[in-house]
Amino acid sequence: MANQSRPLGDRIINIIYHYLPAMRWQNFRLFFGGQLLSMSGTFMTQQLTIPWLVYDLTHSAWMLGVAGFVQFLPTLIVIPFSGVLSDRWSRRDLLMFVQIVGIAVSLALTILTFTNLITFPILLVLSVLNGMIKGLDMPVRHTIVTETVGDRADSSNAIALNSVMLSSSLVLGPAVGGILVATLGVKYCFLYDTISYIPAILTLQAMRLPVIHSNIRTSLGETFQKLREGFVYVSQTQPIRAILLMIALKGLVGMAHIALMPVFAAEILNGNATTMAHLSTSAPIGSFFACLYLSVRRGIVGLERLIVFAQVAIGISLISFSLSRQVWLSIVILVFTGGFTILQITSSNMIIQTLVTEDKRGRVMSFYALAMVGMMPFGNLFAGTLANSFGATNALIICGILSILGAVWFSAQLPSVSRWIDRETKSLQIPASP
Repeated sequence: MANQSRPLGDRIINIIYHYLPAMRWQNFRLFFGGQLLSMSGTFMTQQLTIPWLVYDLTHSAWMLGVAGFVQFLPTLIVIPFSGVLSDRWSRRDLLMFVQIVGIAVSLALTILTFTNLITFPILLVLSVLNGMIKGLDMPVRHTIVTETVGDRADSSNAIALNSVMLSSSLVLGPAVGGILVATLGVKYCFLYDTISYIPAILTLQAMRLPVIHSNIRTSLGETFQKLREGFVYVSQTQPIRAILLMIALKGLVGMAHIALMPVFAAEILNGNATTMAHLSTSAPIGSFFACLYLSVRRGIVGLERLIVFAQVAIGISLISFSLSRQVWLSIVILVFTGGFTILQITSSNMIIQTLVTEDKRGRVMSFYALAMVGMMPFGNLFAGTLANSFGATNALIICGILSILGAVWFSAQLPSVSRWIDRETKSLQIPASP
């Protein structure tokens, strides 16, 4: 009776806190809410607005590729150093710095597009800055999530909900951007992105986190020593090494369908730009539902088996997509592909972040980010080379087979990975029930 007499709002909140324990913590709620809008603007700019503006200014597919490479290269260079910084300095201050530089770049793009002063060289320079921001942002964003909850047992839920936020932003940003480009013009996309940084800055400022890192003064030699320590830790910890190799394989062959998407949309499915848009937005939908599942799942025990299942399913999905000749069927397959992809990536993230030692978390996550991002250009080159030699359909079949073979290899590593997870969860007194 006492429970029934409680206000409905309180009961709903208690249910939310039971299934989503990370939401119990004010710091996480502030981070989640502020970053949701900010990341939607970021994804809008990176995936839609800048490529659209580059092509509008140059009418050159080659220049579009150059702009993408120029933005990508500084990301790879900065990521390892970002990991060192996040192990030695306040992660909130680092993320605040990223937001401030980001809003400055976005404001510059907004002013230049509204005044019609934007040129391709200027856009290229600003793209380099965006790449540097992304390189600094990725490891810090991954590592700060566990700081926003006061109980390590809630870390895995916080990581999963962070993936929900990113997946939602990935859907929301380009969708809003497409509407703005079609109705008001590309300049309003940059205006949206600029405004979206404001709640992120305010919520970061409102967060109250313990000061863990404060020493940013370090020599170049010390920095490389820290990088070496992180590499030795990753390479000598067999479970982490195996998980990161699976992430790297995902970047090499598991994203081939994205690189070849225009070929399938135009030539194999006989579609147009609308077909391409439908295919491109299918995977994030599956990713969103996969994140929801992981966010209500308790504990990390068993996630190593989920990685194997997801990797096999990715391979089967790639083969199925390559053989599909119906747009609706291809869309359905891509929804599942996106879901399996996020299951593999986020499960890996949850295992590593929950169990890795705190003093090496930033550097380990920088290698995690490198495994994800660093293999993508090689994966695009690999997929393009296969498609050029054997055709797009056969290229995806080969990539799908390689994905399945990777799962077979990882299944052989499962006993040692499972023992490591069991040992570390008991040592850290983390609830093990899935």
